Amino acid sequence: MTPTTNRIRHVMITALVIVVLALVIAVPLVMPAAAQDGERISRPGEYRGYSEPIYDDWVRISQYVPVRDGTRLAVDIFRPAVDGQPVDDPLPVLWTHHRYHRATEMDNGELFTILTQAPELETALYHGYVIGVVDVRGGGASFGTRRGEFTREETQDAYDITEWFAVQPWCDGNIGMFGLSYLAITQYLAASTQPPHLKAIMPMMALFDLYSFVYPGGVFADNYVENWGTRTILLDKIKPAAPVDDDTDGALLQAARAEHRDNANIYLLAQERPFRDSNPVSDSEYSFSSVSPSSYIDAINASGVAVYTVGGWYDMFPRDAVTWFNNLTVPQKLILTPWSHNGSGGFDMMAEHLRWFDYWLKGIDNGIMDEPPVYYSVIGASDDESGGPNDGSGAVWYAADEWPLPEETPTPMYLHAGPSGSVESVNDGLLSLERPSTPGEDASSMDVYSVDYTTTTGTTTRWVDGYGGGFGYPDMRSNDEKGLTFTTPPLEQAMQLTGHPVAHLWITASVEDIDVFVYVEEVAPDGTSTYLTEGVLKASHRALQEPPFDTMELPFHRGNAADVSPLPEGEPVELVFDLLPISVVFDAGNRLRFTITGADADNYLTEPCDPAPTLTVYRSAEYPSHVVLPVIPAD
Repeated sequence: MTPTTNRIRHVMITALVIVVLALVIAVPLVMPAAAQDGERISRPGEYRGYSEPIYDDWVRISQYVPVRDGTRLAVDIFRPAVDGQPVDDPLPVLWTHHRYHRATEMDNGELFTILTQAPELETALYHGYVIGVVDVRGGGASFGTRRGEFTREETQDAYDITEWFAVQPWCDGNIGMFGLSYLAITQYLAASTQPPHLKAIMPMMALFDLYSFVYPGGVFADNYVENWGTRTILLDKIKPAAPVDDDTDGALLQAARAEHRDNANIYLLAQERPFRDSNPVSDSEYSFSSVSPSSYIDAINASGVAVYTVGGWYDMFPRDAVTWFNNLTVPQKLILTPWSHNGSGGFDMMAEHLRWFDYWLKGIDNGIMDEPPVYYSVIGASDDESGGPNDGSGAVWYAADEWPLPEETPTPMYLHAGPSGSVESVNDGLLSLERPSTPGEDASSMDVYSVDYTTTTGTTTRWVDGYGGGFGYPDMRSNDEKGLTFTTPPLEQAMQLTGHPVAHLWITASVEDIDVFVYVEEVAPDGTSTYLTEGVLKASHRALQEPPFDTMELPFHRGNAADVSPLPEGEPVELVFDLLPISVVFDAGNRLRFTITGADADNYLTEPCDPAPTLTVYRSAEYPSHVVLPVIPAD
């Protein structure tokens, strides 16, 4: 079995697969008369008969809207039209806070708008929604300067724009937000300001905790931060956005872009803040705690805004999606797709968005809130295994009432000496349900690994796809051969993992600190090794703390400066850390592999030492290194 995900879109500007969004309505739920005439279907990914397209045309206008401090933000407004004229009927507004230019003038003179990028949004217009797209302050054609990302000023802008939309004569007072990635994160932040007219949101692929993303396990995700930061600098300072309609000579655009020159360098900001509580003098108000979406859970819950969170198993933020779900108390749903950050396909997400919008914005009782709140895909499952339809993406869909799944059976699999005969790695160890019995001091109960700094998961990873660089993991054998591997014998029957693997590694090292990367892979009979998920921890960040939010009982490493502790010389310590969640079926005859390395050269910053340090991984009765897998029983 090879997991199927979509490799779509290679540039961040065009990588925002923006489907349509959500909003809550303050009127009784009603059934539209048109739905009485045909077949009505409302279930995940399929929707008809409850609402119909009533328009077949639209018009666009663009203008500046001032927010509370006088900063003018560039706004595109798309309205349903008849005979080329916008309709007079007040309609709900769906809008997005855009980080990557709401519109761009192409070299051929044509205008590249959000509808060029995501033509499926026309469906929302035809169903009677107004669409708004707003350049963030300091970006696109908007005025202002950016101190960083997700600042309080930007979040307050979302409140002001929401309420501006609400009082326009073509708006019925019901506002929703939509978007992917940055455009998803801003939805949570907007909800935290509690605008009276913001009713529902549908964020796709959004982070929850900023520090855990920039420094997962304390290791700097430098490739992502540097490339994303470089691309935003290009957009803010070099590549111009389209001017608004009244700016016929481009003077306002030029004046706005002049204010972008002082935008903060995100890569430098991240470098200056290696710990969660880093607080450089250069900008004492800008810290991970002050701008992370995770800081606003209570305010979001107080808002009452309905939330439909969309995640992807190969996205950067699958853990974030389920963490949002477990920390929100507002009306909510969660869908976990088999996609990467910019992937799609095999599931009609537009239909799902319309179900959400129609319920919360138009009061159409289509039953979406009567369904189980969680809908998730299982990669590689067959129709017979699930009893449900395979959607063509290599995944089958299931419903659940909660996450993690209550039927999950945490199953420890222990590291043993080999050989497995499946790979020519440094050790070729075995992975087994049997707990080790060899004494801890026995040399045969450990693997000594000299860190190879060339190990990598490649240049088209989930992280690279996050900034528009493409997606598609290579055969992991070339990486496995440079690391420590522990592989099961061929499975006698299919096995499903759905949830969060957790690594428990007993280690020592020849240095005071070392980065530890782990992977779960599926190995086919021909030896091909398919990447499934990963985890990382800097050994000095191994201390566990009580989390400030619900982590589903997963290990939490706070990452404050005071939490850092060097490795004791010669004394084994346990590293406990989770891998990104996954849902996959391993075919019978395939193997499960657990790989350990000391670097991911193309994706993380691991400072090299000369000579390369040694990492000793113990697998004895006293120090039983293992990985706990979220096994779903066959029945």
